[in-house]
Amino acid sequence: MLENENLTRYLFLDIETVPAVYEFENLSEKEKKLFEKKVKYRLNEENTAEELYHQAGIWAEFGKIIVISTGFFVKNGEFRIKSFHGHDEKKLLSDFAELLNSNYFQRKDLKLCAHNGKEFDFPYIARRMLINGIPLPKQLQVFGKKPWETPFCDTMEMWKFGDYKHYTSLDLLTHILGIPSPKTDIEGKDVARIYYEEKDLERIKEYCERDVIAIAQIMLRFSGKELLTDDKIIRVK
Repeated sequence: MLENENLTRYLFLDIETVPAVYEFENLSEKEKKLFEKKVKYRLNEENTAEELYHQAGIWAEFGKIIVISTGFFVKNGEFRIKSFHGHDEKKLLSDFAELLNSNYFQRKDLKLCAHNGKEFDFPYIARRMLINGIPLPKQLQVFGKKPWETPFCDTMEMWKFGDYKHYTSLDLLTHILGIPSPKTDIEGKDVARIYYEEKDLERIKEYCERDVIAIAQIMLRFSGKELLTDDKIIRVK
């Protein structure tokens, strides 16, 4: 599907998010009302706003980013991974913006690649940058651009082949393509608990990095290339 594609022009990424405040009861009264309005289409006798609050991390208005993991191919075939993680979201996002603004990633043909990135990762990062007062790197300045003008690549969209109602999880796609699953330890629904209760940010970072590797492996499959082996994966401090 992507024969002869130059994968060194892609920056692969994945993010992990959690509710900005862990418990619904710790929101201000104004925030509680705003959250209720945000999820009112899902409210019923069984689902109150408080019961839905464990999902708050999926909305940039009520969540925060705790990990951004990135990966990129270099000419010798290595896949280099660099993660930004911590409790200070503004610093994390500033460091990520610095990466995007660096000379290495200023190439005109650069693409940001994620699984379901167009619906989640890319807009979430942009919204949280604006909330934190961080200038958007040019790769995220997509207002007014046509879809084909944005520097985004989405492996889930590619797998849809134009079927816009279709959803395929990263776990399922890796399975059917014969790629090792990234979901060997935890899943997305566990992240907030592990962050707030177990306080194990390192474990979440490693989980996020496995997702990035899986996305890169999918692109290798789409390109008809051999999968990465462990000796080709280099973690950069």
